[in-house]
Amino acid sequence: MRAVVWDGPGTPMTVEEVPVPRPGPGEALVRVAATGVCHTDLHVIKGEVAFPAPGVLGHEISGHVEELGEGVSGLAVGDRVVGAFIMPCGTCHQCEAGRDDLCEPFFAQNRLRGNLFDGTSRLTRGDGSRLSMYSMAGLAEYAVVPVTALTPLPDGLPLEESAVLGCAAFTAYGALARAGGELTGRSVAVVAVGGVGSSIIQFARHLGADPIIAVDVDDAKLEVARDLGATVTVNSTTTDAREAVLEATGGAGVDLALEVIGRPETVELGLSLLREGGQLVVVGIAAGATTAAIPITGMVRRGLTITGSFGARTRRDLPEVVRLAAEGAFDVRRAVTRRFTLDEAPAAYDLLDAGQIRGRSIVVMG
Repeated sequence: MRAVVWDGPGTPMTVEEVPVPRPGPGEALVRVAATGVCHTDLHVIKGEVAFPAPGVLGHEISGHVEELGEGVSGLAVGDRVVGAFIMPCGTCHQCEAGRDDLCEPFFAQNRLRGNLFDGTSRLTRGDGSRLSMYSMAGLAEYAVVPVTALTPLPDGLPLEESAVLGCAAFTAYGALARAGGELTGRSVAVVAVGGVGSSIIQFARHLGADPIIAVDVDDAKLEVARDLGATVTVNSTTTDAREAVLEATGGAGVDLALEVIGRPETVELGLSLLREGGQLVVVGIAAGATTAAIPITGMVRRGLTITGSFGARTRRDLPEVVRLAAEGAFDVRRAVTRRFTLDEAPAAYDLLDAGQIRGRSIVVMG
């Protein structure tokens, strides 16, 4: 099969012929239709998030089940599926507590070592040398995925565009779930409206939040955000974002702010947008050990809450994300703004790094 291989920070990604992997117990081989192009991959490519090279990135996919490993039930060869980037083992302490998003073997084996749960990768180069797997290593024509990270895709949803349900939509849904309770009538600000941020706007609109305020530095991204449901848009390079948010909320600030880029200045901005008792959900991944300055007394006196959200709870939430998309709460066709071939995948990440991707782009294998 063909796969995009990353040899480490500072080296160009290349498309290579590598052996088709085989699924082990509890796993499925998926013939990949499309893979999302995500900022988290970009952090790895640039060396801002540690991951062992060489490897294959790509962590949100759609496709067809090609082969099933031992002990798999509930799926059949030929099924249309989407795969989430958090692949829970299903048996560790966190998984048994319902916190798939904190699965211990996933982070210890996959995110730190590029393996699946048995401590080995399913991928090699043509010469037999090992390749790390970032999640399911979806920038390839085939991918081995633990079935805990897969859910069937209804016929009413387009196969290729639905790849973004496994990270962009999945992460957005998880971030809003961290807020707890009903969103109807609650004010929401989204700081950075790329793929995940624009997905948050879609779900927030469906869940009845009002107003929904999009904050970014790119007018074109803000125009997309308005089309997807933002009621107020703010370009923070030309407008004081805090003043604009106060104006949109009658001087109070928002009930909920979500930061989706992982930069100190945007985390600090998100916190400044909150009303008394408000909540900031930090979604963006930062480079290395980056920190943000938090005004401690202000946070304490005003009863503010800061919550981290890496993703959703795969076995419970991925089927719900797919169901909501089938109902129209999340429009995958509008979420996907550009398509690339596998050969064009390295260029897609260059464009993402340059801020030239609005919404979400996908790499299509066909």
